[in-house]
Amino acid sequence: MIHGARLQGRIDLLTSSLKRWDWLIYLIVSGACILAVSSLFYSSLRLQTLYSLLWNEPAQFDSVAQQDLYGDWSAPLDDVFIHFDFARSTARGYPFQWLDGHGYSSGGTSLLYPFVLALGYWVGFRGLALMVWAGVVASVSVLVVLMGGARMFRGLPAWTKYLAPPFLLCIGVLDWTLFSGMEVALFLGLWSIALVAWDDLLQLREPALARPLSVSLGIACLLCVATRPEAVPIVMIFSLSATVSVFRRFGRRRAVETLLFSALPGAALVVAQAVANRLITGDFTAAGALAKLELHHPYLTGSQVWEQWKIHVSYQLFRVTDYHLSSAPGVGWLLWMLAALGLVFRPTRKYALLLWGCAISWVLVVALNGQVRWQNERYTMPALAWLLLCAALGFAGLLTHEYRLRSLRIGAAVAGVAAVACFLFFQAPRFRDQVWFFGRASRNILDQHVRTGKVLSRVVKPTPKRILLSDAGAIPYAADLPALDLIGLGGYARLPFARATRLGAPGGLELIERLAPKDRPDTLALYPSWWQTLPLWFGRRFDEVPVRGNVICGGASKVLYRADFSSMNHSGVPFSASARRELVDALDLADIIDEKAHQFALHEGLGHLTMKLLADPNDPSADLWDAGRLLAPPARITFTLKGLRPHERAALLFRVAPEQQASFEVHLGEERLGLVELQPQDTWQEVPLAIPPGARGGPQRVRLTPRGGGFALYHVWLTQRR
Repeated sequence: MIHGARLQGRIDLLTSSLKRWDWLIYLIVSGACILAVSSLFYSSLRLQTLYSLLWNEPAQFDSVAQQDLYGDWSAPLDDVFIHFDFARSTARGYPFQWLDGHGYSSGGTSLLYPFVLALGYWVGFRGLALMVWAGVVASVSVLVVLMGGARMFRGLPAWTKYLAPPFLLCIGVLDWTLFSGMEVALFLGLWSIALVAWDDLLQLREPALARPLSVSLGIACLLCVATRPEAVPIVMIFSLSATVSVFRRFGRRRAVETLLFSALPGAALVVAQAVANRLITGDFTAAGALAKLELHHPYLTGSQVWEQWKIHVSYQLFRVTDYHLSSAPGVGWLLWMLAALGLVFRPTRKYALLLWGCAISWVLVVALNGQVRWQNERYTMPALAWLLLCAALGFAGLLTHEYRLRSLRIGAAVAGVAAVACFLFFQAPRFRDQVWFFGRASRNILDQHVRTGKVLSRVVKPTPKRILLSDAGAIPYAADLPALDLIGLGGYARLPFARATRLGAPGGLELIERLAPKDRPDTLALYPSWWQTLPLWFGRRFDEVPVRGNVICGGASKVLYRADFSSMNHSGVPFSASARRELVDALDLADIIDEKAHQFALHEGLGHLTMKLLADPNDPSADLWDAGRLLAPPARITFTLKGLRPHERAALLFRVAPEQQASFEVHLGEERLGLVELQPQDTWQEVPLAIPPGARGGPQRVRLTPRGGGFALYHVWLTQRR
């Protein structure tokens, strides 16, 4: 009996000690899980980039073999280096700029993340080593997720929270994104801080604490929105649910305070960013949204946007479930069943509702993104993280529920454990694939993008003054040279490249035409297949940087060209005899800045952009380039021309290069000026149309209506006698 009492005492003492140190033990276990998983992915990265070193410098093989070396750091996405670009500029004193001195850019997908990365840059993580700091940030953020997420297991036995680390980290595609260097891990960490503040509000018993907790929730939500703008619906879920809870217990006044303090900071940030974008760039919408969201696709109708949205929602659901969650058909749905169980059990229902709400709203919002199917489905990963946490809750509830019959408890436990074991067994091949894919993608970026940047800065002579590129990440980061991003994520000279290039390559080239010749790029680093005839017309190839075993880059080779934009120099001036007349006003079709200034409008058509490079009629040895819009019935365009002097002879001059017979009718105000007939000829033409002397002066609204055949219109000038 004495020995039994001593044993029981020791057991009680051990149990008491475990309870006292439970959170420290959980912290250690969570950290160990994060370290184990991140080490797998980063080891794959360093081993794969070692192969890159050996391919490029085979003489290093013996040295590498003897010293057991690893390769350089890299990242599996070029977009990671976009954050690095913004972070480096921030560290150098140019916040919110893609490259030093380029001016404000709204093309960064996160306002906050570059500042977090800049801290690492300041303390010495320079060059490719900034990826090390990004890995530290990701690991700490995931640890914060697990520590904050443990709050959701509070109504269950203490041991159940230990399910969270393996559930969250068991999916390879989520780990790929978390440790990729993107901002997803930081966002989820901030979300978990908001979760804790939200839960404190829902558990509150002292009304005086409602205000400080609401402020805490508001700050956390503000940081979430600053990290990912798609978090706005998440803020609404946190704020509205907390407000309802406070209203039920403490009345209207406290509820209104909760709503304002929790929702207003995030909303204010969204408004402030939109206003800043408008004042600095001319667009309320950020460049990233202009370049990626289907809502801003210039050639999609409302019904087509709706259809694309439904496709993207369905794609996220089935791609993640049927491919990423399992190597066997149907097994991935077990995770959804476990997550649904979180709604069944009372201790987990509140948190399961929150997680389901966050996941569903996130999927619905990112479905607007036309790139949601790219880059290893990284845009969907926050929703998958919430689904996994909810599945952990559902599994914990299944194991610990107080069943009326012991047989039910045993059956539920056996079924739950069997489902999880089956899921993990068929997830394992996908996990291994993702570890390999992480390393191979990182090697691809290093082989092609980073190496391209180093070639441009260290090998090419003379050193480029400005590089035109369409990958605004690793190339400018490695080169550390002035650049121009044709897609528009990197801002330059307040020119709206994101909106212009969404219309097509001619739109971006029209903006380059606006630059002084000395400011135009002198080097191109492009995938030729992306940009139609742009590299052929404006570049002379001198090198290329290939990639071996490509799984992530946009092409087999990044081709380098010497740029020549001289064919643009006289594009805005008419070459015909009518040029002797005074140029009163001009509309440059496909130049969205000029179109906006002339109140250009397209009716009943798409007006796709096109461009031509033909011999200059005034100098056959030189070329003349121009971009315009394709027009055909039933489309019509309207625009405003200014400066017409009344009661003087005037004319409109139309630059065309028709490939077939066509005609269009022109109205000046309500007056019909006439029908213009076009004859096919592979040369530039400037066709005049007289304006009667009796036309009134001042701004004139012009309406142009195609009547027969399709044609491209490049320029319209209003001329009068001198």
